[in-house]
Amino acid sequence: MKPAAAERQSLRQRVSALRNLGPFLRQVWETSAPLTLATVVLRLARAVLPVAMLYVAKLIIDEVIGLGGGEFHDGLRQAWSRGALDHLALLLVTEFALALASDLLGRAVGFVDAVLSERYANLASVRLMEHAATLDLEDFEDADLQDRLERARRQTMGRSPLLGQLFGQAQDAVTVIAFGIGLVAYAPWLIGLILVALLPAFLGEMHFNAQGYALNFHWTPERRELDYVRQTGASVETAKEVKIFALAPFLIARYRHLADTFHRANRALAARRALWGGALSLLGTGGYYAAYGYLTWRTVRGDFTVGDLTFLAGSFLRLRSLLEGLLSGFSQVANQALFLDDLYSFFDIRPEILSRPGARAMPQPIREGFVFEDVGFRYPGAERWAVRGLSLEIGAGESIALVGENGAGKTTLVKLLARLYDPDEGRILLDGVDLRDYDLDELRAHIGVIFQDFVRYHLSAADNIAVGRIEARDDRARIEEAARRSLADAVIAKLPGGYDQMLGKRFGSGVELSGGEWQKLAIARAYMRQAQVMILDEPTAALDARAEFEVFQRFRELSEGRTTVLISHRFSTVRMADRILVLRHGAVIEEGDHASLLAAGGLYAELFSLQAEGYR
Repeated sequence: MKPAAAERQSLRQRVSALRNLGPFLRQVWETSAPLTLATVVLRLARAVLPVAMLYVAKLIIDEVIGLGGGEFHDGLRQAWSRGALDHLALLLVTEFALALASDLLGRAVGFVDAVLSERYANLASVRLMEHAATLDLEDFEDADLQDRLERARRQTMGRSPLLGQLFGQAQDAVTVIAFGIGLVAYAPWLIGLILVALLPAFLGEMHFNAQGYALNFHWTPERRELDYVRQTGASVETAKEVKIFALAPFLIARYRHLADTFHRANRALAARRALWGGALSLLGTGGYYAAYGYLTWRTVRGDFTVGDLTFLAGSFLRLRSLLEGLLSGFSQVANQALFLDDLYSFFDIRPEILSRPGARAMPQPIREGFVFEDVGFRYPGAERWAVRGLSLEIGAGESIALVGENGAGKTTLVKLLARLYDPDEGRILLDGVDLRDYDLDELRAHIGVIFQDFVRYHLSAADNIAVGRIEARDDRARIEEAARRSLADAVIAKLPGGYDQMLGKRFGSGVELSGGEWQKLAIARAYMRQAQVMILDEPTAALDARAEFEVFQRFRELSEGRTTVLISHRFSTVRMADRILVLRHGAVIEEGDHASLLAAGGLYAELFSLQAEGYR
């Protein structure tokens, strides 16, 4: 979409985006009803103080002028003793009390708003994570959703100022009404003059806010790239390759190019905004001095007192400033509400992989196993099928190994088995029932998967294992047993803080592990899970030969009484399986045990010979 078209679209959206304020205010109320009520009451009290203070100032001026015509030759003490200054003193004390109240109320409002904003931002972040957890895996592999997620993530923190701004607008509106009543009583036409003078500036503000939103919206992919380049150029995960390959100049140049382009676009918009905003604001200034001149003339004629002139001129100036702020603020609130679309549109995304109504409970134990019936699946946006016409059986308690070249469909098969995706064709049965008929949470609770690209959590060693069954996080005995089985206990024994040691270099007290050590912790998660179905995707890729042998000796224990699926390129590993399935182009082309597949002389035998040749 071209920028001009995006601007027109955002202008059309601005009014409709105000519908987001209702849900936003409901969420603020749900965040803390007492704090929300407190900020409303405090702001209402503070809203009428400026009018009261200005009116008291008018009374003081009139009182001073009135007293100036009297005789005070006897001095301050005598004038005070005979009560000539009582009324003036009362007015001065009243104005002081109002000023003090305004300051205290302002500080109270600032405190309440800060606490409420922080609590709202925290809860909004929690809601974002909760909703993200419900989405399908394919959603996270979609670039458009990544942009939407990035915009939504920014809005969880970026919309906190909207809270104070919205309540501030309401407070200023009450003050405007109070000032307006005072002006109407003296010169009603001044209100019309203010509106005519400020309307062009308001329209200009709306226009440039629309351009600002359009610019930010269309730069979301580039901003994500900026964040990625910055993280890549300065992170512990990439430091080795950045140094070895001397990537710093390339990354810095790429960052500068993107940042400078975005900066130039922002600078051009800011310059236009400043130029036109300054020109349009002159209308408001001209309107004020036209009114001021008229009020001065009326005072010279004797229609108004000097105190009246002070009150009216001050009211007009404040009213003009407040109305300008309200109109500008309305434009900004509409703009903020437009940004809320980014947050709420993310919340509108609904997962497709769900538990059906009346879903079945997971069979315990599994009696028959899994059956793939002519299963086909391709990733969203892909032309090539990841698997097609896939038919196979995995018996209950059977140990299956999946072998094949990269891209053969091994990991896709595992994702379908764990129902991270649903087939586009065919179906997968568990004990004769379609996998989609089982309760999704129960199904996944009984399937333990350790992927090749497992996550290295910057958490304690114990928590890195506990994520395998996070509800058992406090069961230290279970964690230690899982570590013993995966040989991670020896790794943890060398850590300064043992199981409580923070891992990774993201935090100051963290300790980095080698790839093989991380992998042992990841394998411990599988033992921690104690699931009926265990799936390991290249579980020993980072281990040396001795460690691999020891891990699989232990793995035989894990396989007892469980259905296990093992993906590996190492034929020394897959030989332990009851049955080996050889995949090519998303279909099973061979199956059998190690000896029979070698004897068949097919792809398995070819791949085995190629690997064995490397050891000769």
